[in-house]
Amino acid sequence: MLSVIAGEQTIAEAARREKVSEQSIGRWKADFLEAGKTALAAGKSGPSTREEQLEAEVADLTQALGEAHVELRVWKRSAEGRLGPSRTSR
Repeated sequence: MLSVIAGEQTIAEAARREKVSEQSIGRWKADFLEAGKTALAAGKSGPSTREEQLEAEVADLTQALGEAHVELRVWKRSAEGRLGPSRTSR
C-alpha cells in the first residue's frame, strides 16, 4: 500500500499483487491519506509529542488519585465519628 502512495507501484499492480479489487486499493489509499490529514491537524492543536501527551495523562491520573485519597480519608473520619475509632485508623 505504501508503495502506491509513494508512486512506486500503480493501483492496478497493487490490486493484482494483493488479489483485491482496484476499488479496494483506491479506497484504502483515500482512507489512509484522510487519516493522515486528520492526525496532522490534531497534532497541531494537541500535544506536539507522545511524551507530552503521556505526561498530561499522568498528571490527570495523579490528581484523580489524590482526590480519591482525600475522599477516602473523609469517609473514614466520618465513619469513625459515627462508629468510634477503628483499629486501623491513624
